[in-house]
Amino acid sequence: MLKCEVIEPKGTADAAVIWLHGLGASGHDFVPVVPHLGLPDNHGVRFVFPHAPEIPVTINGGMVMPAWYDILAMSIEREIDIVQIESSSAAVGELIQRELDAGIASERIVLAGFSQGGAVVYHAALSYPKTLAGLLTMSTYFATAKEVKLAEANKALPIHIFHGSQDPMVPETMGHTANQILQSMGFKPNYRSYPMQHEVCGEEIADIGNSLKEWLQLA
Repeated sequence: MLKCEVIEPKGTADAAVIWLHGLGASGHDFVPVVPHLGLPDNHGVRFVFPHAPEIPVTINGGMVMPAWYDILAMSIEREIDIVQIESSSAAVGELIQRELDAGIASERIVLAGFSQGGAVVYHAALSYPKTLAGLLTMSTYFATAKEVKLAEANKALPIHIFHGSQDPMVPETMGHTANQILQSMGFKPNYRSYPMQHEVCGEEIADIGNSLKEWLQLA
């Protein structure tokens, strides 16, 4: 089981957001965002921020750092270690199961991910065998579009894609490509772009909060 930072709601949790960070970061990164999502005080959402394992990353000279999978080359297609991304996806599945065991219905679990974390949650959410509440992907790409086996339970999964128009790390074209691939698969993703680089901004954080309020029916 991945080690996680967990933010509990004030009352009893009846929903969960599992949110993955990017390359070289940690589960601490998005913890400060939670109070700025604009959720009601009694929202009942448990936020789970897992820490990626530390592995050698080829594009960074083999340096060991937190990563969900190895990136072998920074081509526009991205050469990645598919086995590792599938392993990270399975680890997300274990976190979902922990929420199910704690009494949270799968229909009230949202997966979210930034950059590398986004690539993992694309795979985890679309292949998960029980219906989820939604999928949020930020500044990322659909790395396993050719490998993922779509689960029947999530073929109508709500998906919101957020990307920076000035992103030098993951060019916005990769976000648009993910959007197009999802549409070809029968999904109806909502795509939003912001005038920012490889980061998050206030407007995006507000939109994430609005997504959660919509999917989890938070008044």
